Amino acid sequence: MVMKMIKFFKKLGKMLYVIIESFLKFIDKIIIMPISRLVYNISKSTSGNNVNFNKLLNRPQFLIILSLIFAVICFFIIDHKVISLVSTEAGVIKNVPVNLIYNEGVFVVENVPKTINITITGNKEDIYLAKQLGEFSVDLDLSKYTKPGTYKVAFTYSKNLGSVDYILNPSYLTVTIKDLVSDRKTVTYDLVGTDNLDKKLSVSSVTLDSNEVVVKGSQDAIDRISSIKALIDLSNKDFTDAGTYTLSNIPLVAYDKDGEIIKNVEIVEGTLTGNLVLSSYMKSVPISVSTTGSLVSGKAIASILINNKASYSVNIYGDEEEIKDINSVPVTINVDGLGSESVKNYTVVIVKPKGVRYVSDKNASISVTFGDEEQKTVEVSSINHKYLADGYSATIISQGRTEVQVKGVQSNINAIEAGNIKAYVDLSGLGEGTHEVPVKIENTNPLVSYAVTRTIQIRITKN
Repeated sequence: MVMKMIKFFKKLGKMLYVIIESFLKFIDKIIIMPISRLVYNISKSTSGNNVNFNKLLNRPQFLIILSLIFAVICFFIIDHKVISLVSTEAGVIKNVPVNLIYNEGVFVVENVPKTINITITGNKEDIYLAKQLGEFSVDLDLSKYTKPGTYKVAFTYSKNLGSVDYILNPSYLTVTIKDLVSDRKTVTYDLVGTDNLDKKLSVSSVTLDSNEVVVKGSQDAIDRISSIKALIDLSNKDFTDAGTYTLSNIPLVAYDKDGEIIKNVEIVEGTLTGNLVLSSYMKSVPISVSTTGSLVSGKAIASILINNKASYSVNIYGDEEEIKDINSVPVTINVDGLGSESVKNYTVVIVKPKGVRYVSDKNASISVTFGDEEQKTVEVSSINHKYLADGYSATIISQGRTEVQVKGVQSNINAIEAGNIKAYVDLSGLGEGTHEVPVKIENTNPLVSYAVTRTIQIRITKN
């Protein structure tokens, strides 16, 4: 602070020096030099009377009167701003707070800005001093208005420095005064900052200490309220483990039907307290491998190892309701044109299924071996139907036995029995009547493939 004061006075001293120097040069140029020339010319033109003129100049009374005349002339020139010794400049004080004065217990005031700007004009030094005065604020006094309505009111500013002029922008404001009303509104909560919460954690429950709050404002503003939300910030660094956390100072926000924040209402409580319960729900599921593309003719996949294991599981985390029905994490590999080589290695990225926030592994190494393709025929007698529209029932007219060709390396097709094969017909988009539909095989095993050419008749009736 002391150093700032020293720098300030140094700057002020330099400015005063420049002003005095400019003034003296002005006096020398405008007054002293012309008077000297005038005296010289008079002396020259009255060379015969030099003695008398010199006597006149040597009289103290004459010099005093002459000095007084010149002083009056200089005062008149400066006072009437015939010439300005210092140029006028302007400065802007931005974001000056508005102090609103009104009966807060009866009225609510709308259309009042929180800040305005003040333009000050004067010489550079005075503008600098004015800005150093400290905190600025302007008043908007509505205390004399005792009825609701729309009024044009002037801003007032009391902190003045006489050497500068202040211009408020705006200087007047049209405000609307309305009756203050209150109402009770239900509070719900929103979770914010969810991306910053540990992915292994999930919110089990939130309990607020109050389900209602009092809201104050104009009647039309309160009528616009669609919801009031307690915003629970999950980015809190204290939320590191599963457990129950006590929440304080939960901010409350009023929203309209479009989700926009309503700012011209007051939520009396302002904040709430509550409890947050975090849990960590985990489930272990296997990685399932599916393939795209076709192998070269006569070749089949003999084995698939995931991280050097025939079966490999990962841990998934999320809300229990979201992940309870997830039984595997799928990955896909492209085998198009392969089979001539004995082994193909892949590194795949594990993509989180919908509802899963965290998977224990980000990548997996997959090794695929190939062998000669063999085939065998298996008969299945049970056929189910899928994707039938609601309100309908289906009956298979021609059941019979269905032959299915199973293809793969010998060791893999030997392990396939009729009971392992799930045959079905797809009834999506079909309505009432009799339909002939192809039989399909549900296959989740990438080591074998199935071929079936049979169609069966299905009768669909409306319930």
